[in-house]
Amino acid sequence: MKASKVAYKPVGLVLGALSGALAGALFKQAWKMLGHDEDAPDATDEERGWAEAVTAAVLQGAIFAGVKAAVDRSGAAATRRLTGTWPG
Repeated sequence: MKASKVAYKPVGLVLGALSGALAGALFKQAWKMLGHDEDAPDATDEERGWAEAVTAAVLQGAIFAGVKAAVDRSGAAATRRLTGTWPG
């Protein structure tokens, strides 16, 4: 395993935690913008319908994946600028 990849692991863990928090905040805002006053439903929320539960899950997954990719890519690019080596 390349040394740059090993050295990047802790950075990647921190970035992952930050991206999760950012994605959660963005999802809450997006859910409110769609006109929902309540928190998004869980898949097992009996009081909410199928369409609402599945829509919430799809939106949350898409936001999380997009934010994670953007943060991971930014971290890798910053690592290359600092070290001259791509961490992947």
